[in-house]
Amino acid sequence: MTQLVYLSPVPWFSFSQRPHKFVEWFRAMGGDKVIWVDPYPTRLPKLSDVRRLKQKNDHGTQQGLPPAWMQLIRPKALPVEPLPVAGWANRLLWQQNLAAIGSFAGKAPTLLVIGKPSLLALSLLSTRWFKGSVYDSMDHFAAFYSGISRYVMSQRERAVGSRVEALMASSTCLQEYWRSIRADVALVRNACDPAVLPAPREPSRSRDQRPVLGYVGTIGGWFDWDAVRDLARARPDALVRLVGPMAVAVPHDLPANVEMLPPCAHDAAMRAVAEFDVGLIPFKRNQLTESVDPIKYYEYRAMGLPVISTRFGEMRYRAGEAGVFLADTADEQRAAAQLALTFQDGAHAPMHFRENEGWTHRFSDSPVAAMMRSGGGS
Repeated sequence: MTQLVYLSPVPWFSFSQRPHKFVEWFRAMGGDKVIWVDPYPTRLPKLSDVRRLKQKNDHGTQQGLPPAWMQLIRPKALPVEPLPVAGWANRLLWQQNLAAIGSFAGKAPTLLVIGKPSLLALSLLSTRWFKGSVYDSMDHFAAFYSGISRYVMSQRERAVGSRVEALMASSTCLQEYWRSIRADVALVRNACDPAVLPAPREPSRSRDQRPVLGYVGTIGGWFDWDAVRDLARARPDALVRLVGPMAVAVPHDLPANVEMLPPCAHDAAMRAVAEFDVGLIPFKRNQLTESVDPIKYYEYRAMGLPVISTRFGEMRYRAGEAGVFLADTADEQRAAAQLALTFQDGAHAPMHFRENEGWTHRFSDSPVAAMMRSGGGS
């Protein structure tokens, strides 16, 4: 049986997302034991990090303790990775971690899957411990950094992407970027988890009920308040409901029909989605969002909701899809709201969507699945 060493871009003790779904799929596919390696700081510290540490992590339900088949490694590291001293300084701190991974990989055929570029990832790629190696590119990590941190991360991204045996990209933008470096880039978009979704929404709202245009998720610097404002003004008869943690200041001039609700656990968030008539994804179009394939799109459609989105990231490729309405201007928001509120999905469309756009289907058509079937890498 094949084992897995997974270098995650997010901690194990965070809300469930693509990395967690990946290791669950690996086990369901017949994979053996897993080492999950939490991320460590790969840029120089900033003053904003102090404020972030003081904030409560309230992004939804966090993972419980790792299952019996998983070993969690949380590497210690000085926040100096972009500097030349990082090579020797942090490798001293990783000696025990590297020894544990080497011992683990020596017991059975083992795959290395990298979710975030780092010196540790490059150190592991330089060994002969693994039967196959994959980079799952989920973001342009360098876009989140600045200065020397940005330059060094960009170089590390390219080094990891060039040295692995297989490369997956979670969006068309990322696939196009990596194809300038290598030709064999597999597009493995995000998906939904049918197991944690409630029954699809019943389109039975009576005419005297106020329609709800809703968003569930973190509200950060990428959130397009102008789009929300335009939509709320275009449909004063509707309630624009925003549910989730607030990482930025709320504008003071929002229309009265914009409702803000606090963050909640994922199951409660999905129950909130079941009360929506339309799902919203109002994101700005910038370097941070160009490579994003939003999971909330899959969750909205799996719940039977039409979607109004700005033209960012992967969403701009969904123009013309059933139930998807793209809008960037006030006039487009008005037209999109009218079309979305009158949209009718097929009776079985949400269940078909869940089957075709679930994580199991997505990862089972990936290079990792091919490696597992062949017993390792090339």
